Amino acid sequence: MAGNYVFGPVPSRRLGLSLGVDIVPMKSCTLDCVYCQLGRSSDLTAERKKYVDIDEVARQVRARLESGPKPDHITISGSGEPTLHSELGQLVGKIKEFTATPVAIMTNGTLLWDSQVRQNCLGADVVLPSLDAGDGRTFTKINRPHEALHFDTIIEGLIQFRKEYTGQIWLEIFIIEGINTNFEQLKRFGQLIDMIKPDKVQLNTAVRPTTEKGIAAASFEKLQEVAGVIGHNCEIIADFAKPATQKAVSSPEAVMEMLQRRPCSVEDIAAGLNISSETAIGYVSQLLQADMVQAQTKGAKTYYIPK
Repeated sequence: MAGNYVFGPVPSRRLGLSLGVDIVPMKSCTLDCVYCQLGRSSDLTAERKKYVDIDEVARQVRARLESGPKPDHITISGSGEPTLHSELGQLVGKIKEFTATPVAIMTNGTLLWDSQVRQNCLGADVVLPSLDAGDGRTFTKINRPHEALHFDTIIEGLIQFRKEYTGQIWLEIFIIEGINTNFEQLKRFGQLIDMIKPDKVQLNTAVRPTTEKGIAAASFEKLQEVAGVIGHNCEIIADFAKPATQKAVSSPEAVMEMLQRRPCSVEDIAAGLNISSETAIGYVSQLLQADMVQAQTKGAKTYYIPK
């Protein structure tokens, strides 16, 4: 894995201005989700280990905090599943030694059945797990898990984590039209949420290019319908539309940093770096000419991804 573990801060739909921390290699994950924006998992694993040196990661976080705009959250997420790092909890502790900025962990939640993983997450201010299915069959179809993972065990892990954790849990449900949108699935989501007891339930859908072709995004109206059936005051997550209140560093390199985390349109880049659309187009043109990125169309929008 490359030696740069910190990216941003960039605007996040869920966490405001977010300083990202990436502690596992690209696409090292417990799942191989059909809707992933980063492509197929190259390392499908459930084995925890020390992927990178957390002292170096903490040093980079501190340096970025001292040199850049103040983020709303420090978000441990990135291009793989962060709970695979065996020293995640120690990293959270080290970060909290030098900043009061809230720490968030964005996870698929599949390893929370492991008491050590739950312990590692207790120091975070916000944990954002995901739940994309109401039953094991649909879980396998959407998330394509490592063979060691089982749906019922994952649900038990989420329930147990709520009992042990006093911080905020924001549960994301990724809605795919025609796969997890039937009435039985939606009612089951509601039942599982009753058991997991998150502080927020947030609905998302495939607005960007996905690993597998033909993954249908739900319309806003459909998400409203889904929210009504599930209940629990579901929040529909919209794309970040407003520019950041503090200006982030702007350059072609900063654009590449964004694109390495997810596909972005020109509008996403402009909002993410608090720059004009014209400036964003100029940076994208430079990257296209350098053969570093390529365009991909999703619906009526064009997104850019690294080559």
